[in-house]
Parts: sequence; structure tokens; C-alpha cells
Amino acid sequence: MILCGNTAIIWVVRAHSSLRTPMYFFLSNLSFLEICYTTVVVPLMLSNIFGAQKPIPLAGCGAQMFFFLTLGSTDCFLLAIMAYDRYVAICHPLHYTLIMTQKLCVQVVAGALGLALFLSLQLTASIFTLPFCGRRREINHFLCDVPPVLRLACADIRVHQAVLCVVGILVLTVPFLLICVSYVFIASAILRIRSAEGRRRAFSTCSSHLTVVLLQYGCCSLVYLRPRSSTSEDEDRQIALVYTFVTPLLNPLIYTLRNKDVKGALRNAIIRKAASDIS
Repeated sequence: MILCGNTAIIWVVRAHSSLRTPMYFFLSNLSFLEICYTTVVVPLMLSNIFGAQKPIPLAGCGAQMFFFLTLGSTDCFLLAIMAYDRYVAICHPLHYTLIMTQKLCVQVVAGALGLALFLSLQLTASIFTLPFCGRRREINHFLCDVPPVLRLACADIRVHQAVLCVVGILVLTVPFLLICVSYVFIASAILRIRSAEGRRRAFSTCSSHLTVVLLQYGCCSLVYLRPRSSTSEDEDRQIALVYTFVTPLLNPLIYTLRNKDVKGALRNAIIRKAASDIS
């Protein structure tokens, strides 16, 4: 369902020229990230559920953590970029096409991915230089996430926890603050719109994005920014289910059900496909 929903978003954005705008460019990139993000976790988890449980090699665990952190961090940065895009569209509509050029859109997405790669590489490399305890090393989780892997370490991990905190602030807190600032300006601009219909249309373009932001940042903050003393393995695993499975599943639904342009384009694409099949 995650693959189908997010692939449909990418397909409909690429197929319809009316959707080739910065907002939908970022949305299709978000959908692509969600596909990759889920693919890093789900196949191994399903093989352990439906088949014989096989241990993951240490290198495989490190690779899964690196890609999971990279894609998740890029996801968070992209949500902040999308908030800036909405800010420019609503607060500076006459300059929107001059500011949000195709070149700038590509550059900010590439910059988000580059920064995520750098931070994830630093964090993963620092964690996998640690010695791990026990002959039978098991984590109480469905993926090689940072907190459960750190619990296996046989050394002082205070420095690594500090690195995790710094990365968490850069990936979660800073983008979330930028999103909040953007929405303060957006809310102020919407309230100045005189017509109720204009306010409703302006708010509807932001409500889908705001819903995804609250889900993603809220759950990730509970796992990565809470003090270690107040966390438990079971809670971490349950919260991780939300941003690993629920959010990628809900994203296409949120953006299609609350967006008339995407719904209309998807409906037209399906009708045209059905008509071509019949003919």
C-alpha cells in the first residue's frame, strides 16, 4: 500500500503538466523518499516475520542504520523546505515564480540530501566503532535504529549520546523551528485575506503539510530527543512504527484526499488509462 500510494503521487505529478510546480516537485520527492525509506526496513522485517529468523551481519546493520538515518533526515529537511515554499506562495505570491525557480528547487533538495548524508555518516561511523557486548547480540527492535544498538555497547556511550543529541537537534529541532516561523507568517497573511473563500483556499494548501509535519516530528522527537532515563525499548519500538510505517502510508492519503488538484489529476489519469485499455 505504501509503494502503490507514493508511486501514484509520483506518476500523477510527472504525467500532468498542471502539477509541474515547486510544491508538487517537493511532494513527488517526498513520496520517492518514503518509498526508499520503507524499503530499507520492511523487506528484512517481513522475512523475519514470515520466514526463518536470520541474524543480520554487523555490516548489514550499519548499512541499514546509515540509509535509514539518511532518508529520514532528508525527509525532515524536505518538510521544512515545503514549509518555506508555502510561505513564499502565500506571503509573496507575485514573486513566487521568481524566487522558487526550478534551479533553486533542485539545489535545496540536493543540499538536504547532502547534509543528511554527512550527518548520518558521522553518527553511524561513531556508533559502529564501539565494542558490543555478548556472544548473542540481540536488539529489541525491528530495525537497526540508534537507541537499541547503543544499548548493546560495552563502553562509555556518553559522547555518542551527545553526538546523537546534536544530530537530533540539527535534523529535528532546527527544521521544526523554521517550519513554525514559516507558519506564523503564513497564518498572519491568511488572516489578512478579506474573503472567507480566500482564507479557506490558502489554509487548505497548508493543512496537509502541517498534518504530516506533526506526525513525523512529534514521533521522531519522542525517540531521539527524550532523555535516555525516561525511555523504554517497548515504547521506542511502538513509536518507531508510526514514523516508519504509518506516516509513509498516510502521506499519499493526506495529500490526495485534501488536495483537489491531485485528486482531479489522479481521476483524469485513471479515466484516460481505462479508456485507452477499452479502445
